[in-house]
Amino acid sequence: MSPRAGDRRDRPRAPTAAEARAEVEARRAEVRAERERQFAEAYGDDVPGRWILAVSWVSTLVFVVVAAAAALQPGSASEPSIGLQGFVTLALGYFALGCAVFAVDLVLIAARSRESLMGIGGLFFLAGAAPRPVQWHLLGSFGVQVAVSLVAAAVRPFTPLAFGILAPTLGLAFCGLWAVRHGVFDPRRR
Repeated sequence: MSPRAGDRRDRPRAPTAAEARAEVEARRAEVRAERERQFAEAYGDDVPGRWILAVSWVSTLVFVVVAAAAALQPGSASEPSIGLQGFVTLALGYFALGCAVFAVDLVLIAARSRESLMGIGGLFFLAGAAPRPVQWHLLGSFGVQVAVSLVAAAVRPFTPLAFGILAPTLGLAFCGLWAVRHGVFDPRRR
């Protein structure tokens, strides 16, 4: 039996792409407003963990200065300059310190995950777990470390400057440290 034209009018119409997108955008705005309310309730006017933000930027500034000095000094892989050796030492030190901070992050995550629902995006990329200013500072610091390490390695390829790509481990570990100590996560349902 073929459907009649009247039967089609009785079925609900599927939303158009524009209507579906508007619905998604409206839901996203609701979620964002709710998260901002949670941030205001949790932090008030003062954002905690400012020392993490400061240490992240200071470590980034030191990395930028040492990377620039190492990239501009003459030297080769066979005869590295003092600046190049200092850069390698700093990059390996940042990597080791970043691994240590990651270990602390994991212990704190294990303890906090009993009460909170946490995902990788919220923990290490601060998605939905931190206010915008904190995201800008920590992810900005991490991004600068990544960019500087890649540029330094590209300026003098096949030299010890390539060790610089290990240094941003510290910046990412600081993101995790701030999130696990101060981030806002949904409570675990029991």
